[in-house]
Amino acid sequence: MYWGNDLKPGKRFIMDGEPYEVTSYAQKVVGRGGSIINIKAKNLLTGANIPKTLSDKDSFEPADIATRSYDYLYNDGENYYFMNQETFEQVSLTQEVLGDAMYFLMDGDKVMLQEFNGNPINVNLEPSTVLEVMETPPGEKGDTATGGKKPATLTTGLVVQVPLFVNIGDKIKVDTRTHEYMSRA
Repeated sequence: MYWGNDLKPGKRFIMDGEPYEVTSYAQKVVGRGGSIINIKAKNLLTGANIPKTLSDKDSFEPADIATRSYDYLYNDGENYYFMNQETFEQVSLTQEVLGDAMYFLMDGDKVMLQEFNGNPINVNLEPSTVLEVMETPPGEKGDTATGGKKPATLTTGLVVQVPLFVNIGDKIKVDTRTHEYMSRA
C-alpha cells in the first residue's frame, strides 16, 4: 500500500483500475492539516500524462508490472509486433502506446516489454542505441569554429541534429531519452 507521500518519481501505482508511473512530485506542508501533494503521472496503458492533487492520507495499491524479453519483429504502419522469447507468442502494440520508442526499434532487436496483468503495455529502451544515417546534407568545409550542426534522418525516420562531419551511411549513437546525437558508433 502506498500513501500519497510515498509516490515519488518512478513509483508505479493503480488509480481507477489502471497503472500509472509518477513522473514528478511536489509536496506542500499545510500546518495541522497534513500536506498537499501534486504529482504528474503517466498512464502506462494510454501514455497520457495527468496532473493530480492528493493528500498524504490518500492510499493506492502498487502496480504489479512485470518485464519480459521479446524480439521486435516488424510493423505494419499502425501496429508493432513482438514475439515472446519463452512462449513464441506474438503480441502487438500501437504507435500511440509506443510513442517515441518506435523511432528506436530495428527489426530483430531484443527488447524488454512491460506487462500489466499479463498484457504488454510498454517498451523499456536501453539508454542509447546505434542507428544509421540515411539522409543528411553535406557539411561545409571550414565551418567548425562554431561547432555547427545539421539535421540527419536515420533509418527509423527519426531526425536528429548531428555535427557537420557526419555523412550518409555513418552509424551514430543516439540517446533514447533526449533524442540527441552522442557519438559515432
